[in-house]
Amino acid sequence: MPRVKGGTTTRNRRKRVLKLAKGYRGAKHRLFKTAKDQVMKSQEYAFRDRRANKGNFRKIWIARINAATRNNGLSYSKFMHGLKLANIDMNRKMLADLAVNDADAFSALAEKAKAALK
Repeated sequence: MPRVKGGTTTRNRRKRVLKLAKGYRGAKHRLFKTAKDQVMKSQEYAFRDRRANKGNFRKIWIARINAATRNNGLSYSKFMHGLKLANIDMNRKMLADLAVNDADAFSALAEKAKAALK
C-alpha cells in the first residue's frame, strides 16, 4: 500500500497563509515559514488591538465630555456625579455625541447635574 502524501492539503494550507501575508515586506510575503510566523503575529496584534480600541474610544469620549462640561462651568467628575445623583443614566458615547452635535441638549443636562449637586 503506497504512503499518503499531503500534496493538495499542504499546498492549500500554504497558499492560504501566503494569501494572508500579501503586502508584507521582503521574505515575509514570499517564504512560507516567515510568512506563517508574521501572519500569526499579525493576528495576535489584531486580537489585542480590537480590545485596546474600546479603551481608546472611551478616552476620546471622556475628553469630549470634559471639554463640554468645562464650557458649562463644571468639571467632568462633578458632571458625572451630578448625573448619577439626578438619576440620569446615559453612557459616555451618547454624552460625547450630544456634546459635539447638540450643545443645547448637553447644556440642559449640565444644568440638571448642577441642580442635583446642590
